[in-house]
Amino acid sequence: MDTSVKTFKIISTLEAISFLVLLCIAMPLKYIWDMPEMVRFVGMAHGILFIAYIIGAYFMKEKLKWSWGTLAIVMLCSVLPLGPFYAERKYL
Repeated sequence: MDTSVKTFKIISTLEAISFLVLLCIAMPLKYIWDMPEMVRFVGMAHGILFIAYIIGAYFMKEKLKWSWGTLAIVMLCSVLPLGPFYAERKYL
């Protein structure tokens, strides 16, 4: 497997996990138990991974010769909690 595809898979997995941690752990800590610190750290990590995912998706479009529609689906998957796992399995 090409290293750029492998790197994108890693970024995709980390982005999905960070989103799930943000939604399922950090947000309840903030809004239920009044502990906003976790959102700050997990939110920053997720934001960086989200940007890396979007940039990586564009590079995968060029490398794997995806159509614009496929790129749109992969990018849409980044805003769904389990979406990057789906995109990784279906398009990589």
